[in-house]
Amino acid sequence: MPTTLHVLDDLIPVVDEIDVKTAHGDVTLREFTANALSHTPVWVKGLFAVRMAVAAVLRLETAGVPDSRRTRPETVSFTPGEKNAFFTVVRGEEDHYLLLEVTDNHLIGYLAIITDNERPATFQVVTLVKFLRPAGRFYYNLIRPFHHVILLSMCRAGEKSPGRR
Repeated sequence: MPTTLHVLDDLIPVVDEIDVKTAHGDVTLREFTANALSHTPVWVKGLFAVRMAVAAVLRLETAGVPDSRRTRPETVSFTPGEKNAFFTVVRGEEDHYLLLEVTDNHLIGYLAIITDNERPATFQVVTLVKFLRPAGRFYYNLIRPFHHVILLSMCRAGEKSPGRR
């Protein structure tokens, strides 16, 4: 079964930006998600520190720096309202997809991870952004190049099989 974005049909018409990255790995959705969300090398932490400084200058409220504690596959939640890293679970379906959200005062960011559940699996990692005010668009365009680098790095981390971190 090929991956699709149909699980996002309600969001696609109302968001302002959509970015899709594709990854492959002999891992489950839980393993991919745990690996991707736990991926916080020093350079990523540095970019988040710069992000916080830029947000302060622009007077934007942001979710902060991701939790540096390692997410484990068994702790990945699919329950709406619960947390995975600094994201809140919107909805999900085990072995199919997980939709996460972070809300700031200038934008809402969604991160969806969708899999075909084959072995090796294909994962679509989808970022959706809804701007809440003009500062959100300005901010997102400022961080866009770093967003791509971080997401690609998270995808590579997500692909790693257990024991190959």
